[in-house]
Amino acid sequence: MIKNYVDIDTKLDKVNDECGVFGIYRNDDDIDVVAAANDALYSLQHRGQQSAGITVNKDGEFTTVKELGMVSEIFTPKALEKLPNGKIAVGHVRYTSSESLDRASNQPLVMRYIQGSIGIASNGSITNFNEIRQELETGGAVFQSNSNAEIMAYVIATERCVTDTLEDAVLSSMRKLKGAYSTVICAPSRLIGFRDMHGFRPLCIGKLKNSWIFTSESCVIDSLGGEFVRDVEPGEMVVVDEEGFHSYKLKLLPDKTSFCLFEYVYIARPDSVINGVCVHNARFRAGELLYDEFPIEADMVCGVPDSGLIAAQGYAKASGIPFSTGFVKNKYIGRTVGSGKDKKKRLLRTRLTALKANVKGKRVVIIDDSIVRGETSKHIVRLMREAGAAEVHMLISSPPFVCPCYFGVDIHDKESLIANKLTTSEICEYIGADSLGYLSINSLRKIAEGANIEFCDGCFTGSYDAEIPRTIFVDKYAKKINRK
Repeated sequence: MIKNYVDIDTKLDKVNDECGVFGIYRNDDDIDVVAAANDALYSLQHRGQQSAGITVNKDGEFTTVKELGMVSEIFTPKALEKLPNGKIAVGHVRYTSSESLDRASNQPLVMRYIQGSIGIASNGSITNFNEIRQELETGGAVFQSNSNAEIMAYVIATERCVTDTLEDAVLSSMRKLKGAYSTVICAPSRLIGFRDMHGFRPLCIGKLKNSWIFTSESCVIDSLGGEFVRDVEPGEMVVVDEEGFHSYKLKLLPDKTSFCLFEYVYIARPDSVINGVCVHNARFRAGELLYDEFPIEADMVCGVPDSGLIAAQGYAKASGIPFSTGFVKNKYIGRTVGSGKDKKKRLLRTRLTALKANVKGKRVVIIDDSIVRGETSKHIVRLMREAGAAEVHMLISSPPFVCPCYFGVDIHDKESLIANKLTTSEICEYIGADSLGYLSINSLRKIAEGANIEFCDGCFTGSYDAEIPRTIFVDKYAKKINRK
């Protein structure tokens, strides 16, 4: 019997990726929206590896294929044959911080209500989720999942019943929904994309011949052979229908936008351009700034694959120290490695090995993007020691995590963050390095100079530019009954 959920290990010492969204409105007879959506999800796989889905609208009929797993596991040739080549398609790859990965939360989520059907796919986190859900449940709403997308669909459907158009309903919903969301909607006759008023998460617009694309990152548009047009602005809704492209903006916007800086450090793909800044260049700049703050005498610089590599190249250029390969990553490992005792340790060792021939007898600077709990960093330093390195210096291309993220990144437990328990020198001793340095918050704010948006650094500073949750939602009915 297939379970309605799978158990996942969320305790690995790494910040987990975001979700990714994609939408296409076809104006060209020779474009296959199913193939385009499938290819797009491969390009977005770095943003979520736990589930994926595609919904196609052909003549007002919605067909969906979605499942737990990687894109390659779900969209087999047989699965793709179930999807027709329609006018509109939306897709989603998912990461969740839940300890049980619920199938009911897989996206796109197709909702049928009095005014028709919508297929919704979203990236982010609604901070007034609990208040909205309680209000809807009091009115008799029945929920199949705990996903943000279902809450958003309910709010939009409710607003549509008292507005003249779906566009009006979405704009009205954007005023009610707090927090972070970059969302695409497949409607009966239009494709809609919208971004929260602070602009926490990326969403961009592209053209493929005469067809339109809305997606999380510009690398998707490039991979499809399309042309990047621009980013969706914070508080903007964009729509494509039979008459063409339309843009609508919320009238009352906050004084400050707040894009997640960690997108540049780790989450986004290096070949994406977000808010006018190339992600690769931002990471390279982080490495250069690390050298300004921590000029270390060493024989080689290496990065932890994959997100530490570009920053390591920047450090090497600024310092003049040769950049070389220090670690080899197993790219063919699955999401889990067996089970049983010491599973986490075996998973770390299987994923990464040190290149002894390059590091033996050398003073090595290792660049990584972050330290969460410290276990991975401790393992990395130990690998380098065992490979014969004379000295091991660890540098991090972001500041220490000290606070939760309420806007979509899986940094939710303040007590689990090692920087809240130990000083930098104590963390250095714990991981076994000769020295440890973090990029300062002032330098982090410089890595994306020229961006057309302001930044959120709340997980590093504890200062948030948007309302954070007043209460945390707990689904008491998903737990065992306490009979005491």
